[in-house]
Amino acid sequence: MKKNIAIIMGGYSSEFEISLKSGNVVYDSLDKEKFNAYRIHILKDKWVYVDENNMEHPMIVEDFTTIVNGYKVRFDCVFNAIHGHPGEDGIILAYFELLGIKHTSAPSYQMALTFNKRDCLSVVKEYNIKTANSYYLNLGNPIDEDAIIKRVGLPCFVKANKAGSSFGISKVNKKEQLLKAIEKSFSEDDEILIESFLDGREVSVGVIQYKGGTKVLPITEIISENDFFDYEAKYEGKSKEITPANLTNVELSRVNEVAKKVYDVLRMSGFSRSEYILIDGEPHLLEMNTVPGLTTESLLPQQAKEAGINLTELFGNAIEMALKN
Repeated sequence: MKKNIAIIMGGYSSEFEISLKSGNVVYDSLDKEKFNAYRIHILKDKWVYVDENNMEHPMIVEDFTTIVNGYKVRFDCVFNAIHGHPGEDGIILAYFELLGIKHTSAPSYQMALTFNKRDCLSVVKEYNIKTANSYYLNLGNPIDEDAIIKRVGLPCFVKANKAGSSFGISKVNKKEQLLKAIEKSFSEDDEILIESFLDGREVSVGVIQYKGGTKVLPITEIISENDFFDYEAKYEGKSKEITPANLTNVELSRVNEVAKKVYDVLRMSGFSRSEYILIDGEPHLLEMNTVPGLTTESLLPQQAKEAGINLTELFGNAIEMALKN
């Protein structure tokens, strides 16, 4: 009997339009012989099932069901395609866990931990994972520019702590740019992370739960036309993405080792895509994305394709793993 799969997309953050694109790719790619797929828009003003005629059916929040042609539809599994809040930070997943509905992401706590860049980096440092030097600020804290520069140096990056798709991030090359960059980050989040500039090659590594084990996908090297891998570079073609990355065997082995270790020590499941800077062959973790872009142009699907995994298999495997967990 076919399983009913709710593909949740949208969300409440600046990434909602990207999420809708990802969710629709998942919907189009799922094997309809195995699954009954439902597009569920989770938006600030409404939760609705959008049918094949683009008609909207309200979701019943008490049990996450909907009524279609007089019949109540229940879901066997939720495919999480929400970038940012409330999907990637684990909030909506805690709701599904309370309802006893399985989902394709890691448990809600792991999602919350990895979405919080500061907390995630603090945890992995205890496992000897290399990261940039960092300085933390909360909204309302006094801003000591000299202390920040003394800690992280120049140039540095100012980031919103809980935001994706490079929203709220700036590269600061001189002290005069620092306050404006901090204001930009605080427009996205009330916590920010300021990190030292790591001068090396940037690589992106997808790690997934696949057929019951942890699988590291082929690595992508990112060469941005801009000053760093910002929104334009990610989504508007302003970067060169080379999959598989042209790494030495030693570099390849080390990145695979660190990427798998980070995934396992954080007790992840489902999708992840992490960014590293390679300095003298040693990977330095920047961040982990647990609801990465899922369009055909996105990095993780590119990496899966290189590994011989098409979108139908990639998304179907995520559902099968979720149903077994």
